[in-house]
Amino acid sequence: MRWISLILVVLILLLQYPLWLGKGGWLKVWDLDRQVEAQKRVNQQTQTRNAVLDAEVRDLKQGTEAVEERARSELGMVKRDEVFFQIVGSHAQLLPASAVHETKP
Repeated sequence: MRWISLILVVLILLLQYPLWLGKGGWLKVWDLDRQVEAQKRVNQQTQTRNAVLDAEVRDLKQGTEAVEERARSELGMVKRDEVFFQIVGSHAQLLPASAVHETKP
């Protein structure tokens, strides 16, 4: 009777091996599922970034307003016969010239 029990346990273990550790086993499936979820997150971020870039490209192709806005904000350009005023807020304080040239010991 002992030999039969031992043979059955060995058979059960041999049948379980492919289920848990084989090529298509549960551990591989779990790992692949985790990789798929990580890739889905990366894809979602990429799709969001691509949508923003697509909208920006369409704006730049359709008219001059987007180009003008970029030229003003990024390059500091102004139109012809336009006067540029820069207003410094009251919270910004000018440093005395001596404070700019001081060196730390």
